[in-house]
Amino acid sequence: QVQLVESGGGQVQVGGSLRLSCAAFGDSITQIRMGWFRQAPGKEREGVACINTGNSNPFYPDSVKGRFTISEDKAKNTLYLHMSSLKPEDTAVYICAADYRIYGGPGCPSPEMFRHWGQGTQVTVSS
Repeated sequence: QVQLVESGGGQVQVGGSLRLSCAAFGDSITQIRMGWFRQAPGKEREGVACINTGNSNPFYPDSVKGRFTISEDKAKNTLYLHMSSLKPEDTAVYICAADYRIYGGPGCPSPEMFRHWGQGTQVTVSS
């Protein structure tokens, strides 16, 4: 079973950029469906970047489209989330997720479709 470890969070000013990393251990990321979620206090967990089965084009919700980019480094077995033009509403704990089940549908699957989660990394955007 895969284990996920995130890093790269921190505090950044409005308009700034951050790159989050999710290192996978125990299995290759090429064998797993992966995504990034975030959760702010009092809000539901939201998918912000997902790579669905058989689809080379990642999905991004409107709230982050054009500002966030998900990428993989297969040699390092690591998933990244590149975030730019950050806004205060992007403040949240960002969590890497993975699952072995196939999902070929549109959009980011619900959190229930991911069985493996990292510990999360805090991102705080201040004005």
